[in-house]
Amino acid sequence: MAQAYRTIAMANEPYGGRLTRTTLLLSGPAALAFAALAAAGLLAPLPALLAALAVGGAVALLLWRHFKAVSALRGYVEKLRRLWDHEGELPEPPAAASLGLDPALTQAIADTARERQERRRELRAATAGNEAVLAGLPDPLLMIDTHGRAVGANPAAKTLFGARLVGRDLATVLRQPELLQAVDEVLAGAADREVEFTTTGEIEQHFSAHVARLPERGPDGAVAVCSLHDITTIKRAEQMRADFVANASHELRTPLSSLLGFIETLQGPAKDDADARDRFLAIMLEQAQRMSHLVEDLLSLSRIELDEHTPPTGEADIGRILERVQRTLELRGRDKDMTIRVEVDGAPRVVGDADQLTQVFQNLVDNAIKYGRQGTEIRVRAGAADGTSGRPSRRARRGIAVSVIDQGEGIPRKHIPRLTERFYRVDTARSRELGGTGLGLAIVKHIVNRHRGQFEIDSTPGEGSRFTVYLAAAESQDGQTGTSHAAQRAAE
Repeated sequence: MAQAYRTIAMANEPYGGRLTRTTLLLSGPAALAFAALAAAGLLAPLPALLAALAVGGAVALLLWRHFKAVSALRGYVEKLRRLWDHEGELPEPPAAASLGLDPALTQAIADTARERQERRRELRAATAGNEAVLAGLPDPLLMIDTHGRAVGANPAAKTLFGARLVGRDLATVLRQPELLQAVDEVLAGAADREVEFTTTGEIEQHFSAHVARLPERGPDGAVAVCSLHDITTIKRAEQMRADFVANASHELRTPLSSLLGFIETLQGPAKDDADARDRFLAIMLEQAQRMSHLVEDLLSLSRIELDEHTPPTGEADIGRILERVQRTLELRGRDKDMTIRVEVDGAPRVVGDADQLTQVFQNLVDNAIKYGRQGTEIRVRAGAADGTSGRPSRRARRGIAVSVIDQGEGIPRKHIPRLTERFYRVDTARSRELGGTGLGLAIVKHIVNRHRGQFEIDSTPGEGSRFTVYLAAAESQDGQTGTSHAAQRAAE
C-alpha cells in the first residue's frame, strides 16, 4: 500500500507537461526512422511527416488516457488520506481506464484502506477498553519512563497528586526516598519492588507501592509502572486497637476501682445499713454512667479516625443542625439557668456529614454548659467566614464559620494547644466531677479534620472562651459557589 502511494505520488504534477515530454520520448524513435527513410529516398517527405505525426498522435492519445487514469487514482488516494480517521463508509475507487494499469489495482487499494480502517477501529476499541480499566481502578497508577518521569497516570493518581502530574519528574511528585529508590532500582534492571510509605499533611495517609518493569516499552515511552494501594484504614485500625486498649484500661481503672470498693463495702460492713446503701448506689450509678459515656466516646472516636482520610461529599444545613442542638441541650442549660442563643447569618450550607457535624456542635455547646457560669448566655453564631480571626486556612476563610461562645472562667493560654489531645484536662478533678470524659474536643478535632476544615480556640481567663469551626461552603441555589468546587476543595 505504501509503495503504491509513492508510485502514484510521482504523478503529482499536472499531467499536461508530462504528456508532452513522454509523447516526444516514446514517438521520437519512430519519427527518426521515418526521417531516415525519407532521407534515403525510400519514402517521400510528406508521407514520412504524416506517418510521424500519426504515430505521435496515437502515442499521445494512449498516454493521455493513462495519465488521466493515474490522476484519478491519485485523487482517490488523496481522498483516502484526508479520510484517514473516518469511521464511515469509504468512497468507491475509480475505474482503471488505462491499458497501463492493472484493473485490480484500484480495488486492491480500496480493500487495503478498508482493512486498515478496521484495524484502526479494533485498536481504538482495545485502547478505549484499556483506558476504561485504568480509569476504573480505585488505586493510583503511574507510568514511568527511563528518566524517572511520570508519562501516564490514571484519574485516581491525578486526584492524589494533582492534574498536572504527567511530564513531571517522580521526585517532585512523591518525595518519598524509599519509593524513589525502589523506582531507580527497577529502572536499572532489578526485580519488582514493594515498599510502604506515609504521606504527611493535614491528614496522614499510608500507602503500599508496587513498582514493576513493563515487558515492552509503551507508546508513550513508559518502561515501568508504579501502583499505590491505600492501607490507611488498615494502619489506623491497628493503631486504634492499641490505643483503645491503652486508653480504656487507663481511664476505666478509677471508676472500676470505685465500683469494686463500694460493692465490697455493701457486701460487708454496710450490708444492713440502708442509708449507706442508698448513698453508695447513687455513687455507683454515677460511676457506671461515666464508664458508659467513656466507652461510647472511645468507640465514636475510633469510628471517626477510621474514616478521617476520606472527606465527606454530601451537604449539610448548618442552621438546622444548630437548631437541633439547641433543642437537645436546652433543658440541660436551664438546670444552670443558662440560655442558648443561636444566630445564623443567611442560610449557610456546607460540604459535610450532618450527623458528625451535629456531634461537633453538641460537644461544644455541652462543654459551654458544663464550664460556663451559672445564669449566663451561650451564643452560637454561624455565617460566612471573614478571614480575620486566628489563622484559618485559605479554604476555611472562603467558607462558613461557626462559633460557640461561653462566659466561663476561661482557659489559660498555655493549655490551649493541648486541649484537643485525648484525656487532656485543664482541671482533672473538676472535669470528672462535671462528667467529662476528656474526649469531647478530640472528637471535634478529628471530625473537623475529616471535613478538611479548621478548628480554633480563643480564650481569656475570667471572661470566657470562643470555639470556632471553619467549614467549606456548599453550592447556593443560584450556583455562586459550586458544590463540585467545594467538594473538590474538601478533597484537597
